[in-house]
Amino acid sequence: MIPETGHFALILALFVAVVQATVPMIGASRGDRAWMDLSRPAAVAQFLLIAIAFGALVTCYVTSDFSVLNVAQNSHTDKPMFYKVSGVWANHEGSMLLWVFILSLYGMGVAAAGGNLPPALRARALAVQAMISVGFILFILLTSNPFARLDPAPFNGNGMNPLLQDPGLAFHPPMLYLGYVGFSMAFSFAIAALIEGRVDAAWARWVRPWSLLAWCSLTLGIGLGSWWAYYTLGWGGWWYWDPVENASFMPWLAGTALLHSSIVVEKRDTLKAWTILLAIVTFSLSLLGTFLVRSGVLTSVHSFASDPARGVFVLALLVVVTGGSLTLFTFRAASLKGGGLFAPISREGSLLLNNVLMSTGAGTVLLGTLYPLFTDALNLGKVSVGAPFFNSVFLPLMVPMVMTMAIGPMMQWKRGDLAGALSRLKVAFVLALAVAVATWLLAGGSASPLWAAGGLGLAAWLFVGTAVEWAERVRLGRCSFGEFLQRCGHLPRSAYGMTITHAGLAVVIVGITGSTAWKTEQIQVMHPGDTVNVAGYQVTLDGTQDNVPGPNYTALRATFTARKDGRLIAVMHPEKRQYTMPPRPTTDAAIHTNLIGDLYAVIGDPDGTGGFVTRLYYNPLVPWIFIGALIMVGGGLVSLTDRRYRVGAPLRTARAAAAAARA
Repeated sequence: MIPETGHFALILALFVAVVQATVPMIGASRGDRAWMDLSRPAAVAQFLLIAIAFGALVTCYVTSDFSVLNVAQNSHTDKPMFYKVSGVWANHEGSMLLWVFILSLYGMGVAAAGGNLPPALRARALAVQAMISVGFILFILLTSNPFARLDPAPFNGNGMNPLLQDPGLAFHPPMLYLGYVGFSMAFSFAIAALIEGRVDAAWARWVRPWSLLAWCSLTLGIGLGSWWAYYTLGWGGWWYWDPVENASFMPWLAGTALLHSSIVVEKRDTLKAWTILLAIVTFSLSLLGTFLVRSGVLTSVHSFASDPARGVFVLALLVVVTGGSLTLFTFRAASLKGGGLFAPISREGSLLLNNVLMSTGAGTVLLGTLYPLFTDALNLGKVSVGAPFFNSVFLPLMVPMVMTMAIGPMMQWKRGDLAGALSRLKVAFVLALAVAVATWLLAGGSASPLWAAGGLGLAAWLFVGTAVEWAERVRLGRCSFGEFLQRCGHLPRSAYGMTITHAGLAVVIVGITGSTAWKTEQIQVMHPGDTVNVAGYQVTLDGTQDNVPGPNYTALRATFTARKDGRLIAVMHPEKRQYTMPPRPTTDAAIHTNLIGDLYAVIGDPDGTGGFVTRLYYNPLVPWIFIGALIMVGGGLVSLTDRRYRVGAPLRTARAAAAAARA
């Protein structure tokens, strides 16, 4: 009965979404306040119905109801309860239900918190959001029903992919979807603004917190996915430029550009059409990522669907949403005239340069991801685009972007003084140069670590430049202590958020540079008692223990002892696990970290003579990547607490508000 309840609730949600997508939109065009106001209760009702459907599927997993096909295919009675719950979204059907649940959550959030929005804009935005819901709920009901019954019901299920039975992968998809789907709200506001023909500072301030929430979630989701890949797959790396990784990275780049562009709209009433276009592109890239993962065109642990019908349906949704929105943009963008003029050398100019570089970076990643698919589809042969392409094309774009991030905040709006900004950054320049030279000398002074010295110098430039900008704002060292505290208290939280986020990116750059330039890797066969030197550590294989029982697996567990200069550093226990259902091996690496670097040990297959293949790595500064990502998310959350977002956007003039209501 519970599966039928969930299925029926999902069907009802479809009808509610259809009403929400049509009646408020018609009401906004007619100026009918009652019809416009219907958008708010409809959004809440849609959320409640989809929540019932999602709760029903969770209940089926928790109770191991194997009469439900989705549960039988993806769960097992021996699976720990934590992974029974996370197994709900560890498959195609359940993850799509999570998608529409989060989509309705954002709509409900706007309905609940959007009381100060102009009625016409709110009605149109929620109507567009409901149109997206209609498409995805139809997709679930027609091609991916998570409540389909299985008769007769099996005694037990097939289990879940063991690689997904991990805390990192349990939280990674929900956070990723909060980011992916969150940008749908910016998209809905953008389409509503195009229909209304009006974009102003108030619109930008209404859009910005939703975009910021989505960006924080997507950043955390990507970070969790990278962390999972690092410690679970046993390869010692944290990023591979895998197409599925790129599918989440592209909307992150476009979303970052959107956040910066919306600042210009809010502050200077310009770049309106560009900001609208970025909102459309960001959500379109999110849909593209969904298509790549769900269509079966990619082979990955993340790929859930191989049914061509599903891929065609998602592709049709992508074409309708992207094509329709870009067509509307083509006809309406001319009406979005910018009010503020600015010189190329200005705060606006630096933000625009940031946007161009970010967008170009997203374009290069898109090209490298799709090019092999196009060549294969056109029978032009198999082409592999890997890390060398992305590193050689993407990274040079990011260098001027990072340099601009330190200079831009020092510039004035409308017309800036580049020489004056650079003069205030002389401390940052000197320290960045000192870091680069010191790195080069300590690394041996050869040409090979030259780029690494540049990377650490660039990180120092951004970090110190960000600190200098904050010190300039609060007049650190140039006023009394009391005035300093007063300035700190009056500084907007969005300014603190920017400072924290930029500093976090500097930390990430340090981690990327160090782990790439000075990684040490040793692969060998070791017998118990053998010792291998890894980056100054003496790592000894003390022995192995077979058939170590786990909740739903048995493991070969190794014991490594790591010493440095005769001093015990760590005892490490990597495992090679064999899961029972489905029967599949996985690798569980052992990692010892001191936050400066990671000692990383993996136990492999036996060689038949009593030895085992082992992989030992020393990954310097890798923890800084994940710490920096958390700092960036923290900065975004600090910005989100800015009072301007809590109290809402400034009200339009009475005449403008009345015109909006009549529109």
